Amino acid sequence: MGFLRCPLSCHKEKESQSRAQAQAQAQAQAHHLHSDSSCLHSESSNSLASQPSLPSVPSLTSQSRRHEQAITTHHHCISTLKGHSSYVFSLALAGKFLYSGSSDKEIRIWSRDPSRLETSNDNGVALGNGAVKSLVVLGDKLFSAHQDQKIRVWKVDNDSPHQKYKCMATLPTLSDRALKLFSASNYVQVRRHKKCTWVHHVDTISALALSEDGSLLYSASWDRTFKIWKTTDFRCLESAEKAHDDAINALVLSTDGIVYTGSADRKIKVWKKHEGEKKHRLVATLEKHKSAVNALALSPDGSVLYSGACDRSIIVWEKDTSSSGGHMVVAGALRGHTKAILCLAIVSDLVFSGSADKTVRIWKKGLQRSYSCLAVFEGHRGPVKCLTAAVDNYNGRSNSDDDAAYLIYSGSLDCEIKVWQLRIQCV
Repeated sequence: MGFLRCPLSCHKEKESQSRAQAQAQAQAQAHHLHSDSSCLHSESSNSLASQPSLPSVPSLTSQSRRHEQAITTHHHCISTLKGHSSYVFSLALAGKFLYSGSSDKEIRIWSRDPSRLETSNDNGVALGNGAVKSLVVLGDKLFSAHQDQKIRVWKVDNDSPHQKYKCMATLPTLSDRALKLFSASNYVQVRRHKKCTWVHHVDTISALALSEDGSLLYSASWDRTFKIWKTTDFRCLESAEKAHDDAINALVLSTDGIVYTGSADRKIKVWKKHEGEKKHRLVATLEKHKSAVNALALSPDGSVLYSGACDRSIIVWEKDTSSSGGHMVVAGALRGHTKAILCLAIVSDLVFSGSADKTVRIWKKGLQRSYSCLAVFEGHRGPVKCLTAAVDNYNGRSNSDDDAAYLIYSGSLDCEIKVWQLRIQCV
C-alpha cells in the first residue's frame, strides 16, 4: 500500500538488526509513526520539540490568575481499558457505549458507565483489513475507515453488543464500482501509469464525518481526496480530486454544510456546495501552520475552528462576521504542548487536545478571547492519538453553569484507553 510521507523534516531512522528486542520494538513503533503522516519523530532524530511554534501568531493562553481563581477543577483517571494488542487509533461514542479501533484491524466495544468499565479480551465486535483509522456511528450502522483504502459498514446489535457484528457493505460497493467501469469519464489518474474510477480511495482513509441530518458520510484520505457517500444505499456521490498537495489527515463539517480539510501540506481548505451546484468548490484556504495539520475541531455553532499541527500549536480561527463571506481568520494560538498536536475534541465550551508529548490538555475560553488551560492529564506511556468526550451523566449530579462534570476518553500508541473524569466548579 502506498503511504504518503510526512513533510521533509521527518526522517526515518534505519533499523539495526543487531539491537536487542526492546530496541527493535521501539524502532518498529518509530517506523509506523513515520508512515502515519502525523509527523511523529523518534527522540534521537529531529525531535518534535525542535519544530517552530509559530512565533508570529499571538498566544491566547491567559497569563493572569484572575480567571483561573474563579474556577476550581478536579480530575483523575478512573479507568485504564486494556484489550487492544496494538496502537489505538480511533474512538467513537454512541449511546451507552464507546467504540475503539486499532492498528491490529480490530474494533472493540466498551460500556461507558464508570461503574462497569473493565478490561476485556472478549469485547472485539469487528475485524477489518488494515488499521482502523476512524469510526462514526449512525443509528444501527457503524462506519469504519481503514488503512486498506476501504470503508466498512457494520450492523450494530444493541441487544447483544458484544456479539460479532455483521459487515453490511464495503465501500465502494460492487454495484458502485460496476456502474463506473464502462465510461472513460469516470476514470482519474491515481499513479503515473495507473487510472481507476473516482469512487475508489487509493490510500489510507484517515477521517470520517457525518452530515447534520445523517444522510451523508464524508471520507478523507492520504490520497489527497475527500469523498461523499449516501448512508442509505452507500453510493459515492462526489469526489474532490487533488483537494490538497499532500495527505489529508483531518476533516470536520459545520451544521451549514461547510467542509474543512486539514493536510500534511500545512493547509486547511474550506469547501462549500452552493444551492444548485453539483459539487463542492474551494472557497478559502487557511495558511498559518508551518508543518503538517493533524487535527481539526469545530465549535458547536461553527463560529470557531481549532487546528492542531506538528508545530505544537493549536491555532484558533474565528469567523469574520464583518465580511459577507464569513471566512475564518486567525485569532491566536493555544500553547502548552511540547510536541505535535495529534487530536482535538470539543464539548460545549471546552477544547480537549491530545499530543505526542503523551498528555491531554483541557482549554476553556474566557473573556476577550483569552483561554485558560484548566488541566493536564498525564499517565499515558505513548503519544495520545485519539480523543472523545461527553458530559458526565453518571455522576448523580445535574450539570449546571456553576458545576459541570465530563468524561474524557483518550486512546494512545501505548495500546491503552484511559477514561478521565473532570469536574469544574465556578467559585
